[in-house]
Amino acid sequence: MKLSKEEVKHIALLARLGLSEEDIEKFQHQLSDILENFEILKQVDTANLPPTAQSISLENVFRPDEPRPSLPASEVLANAPEQEDNSFKIRAVLE
Repeated sequence: MKLSKEEVKHIALLARLGLSEEDIEKFQHQLSDILENFEILKQVDTANLPPTAQSISLENVFRPDEPRPSLPASEVLANAPEQEDNSFKIRAVLE
């Protein structure tokens, strides 16, 4: 599906993008190529495939959550610009 320059300008207007003529021509080709790829995908027979939200099975990649000792406060605060009572001291964000 080949997009016209007017269609690209309309898409840019909807996205609130200001495009130069050079950009319009570039995006005209790129968006047309993307739409052509979708046309090819439409031809794939998916009638016998069950609906799914995930094409591959999911597995947890995190390590088990096990308690362990934390760092000493002196090490945590070693690079803090300011500290007070074993805490980071920062400017007030809200008054």
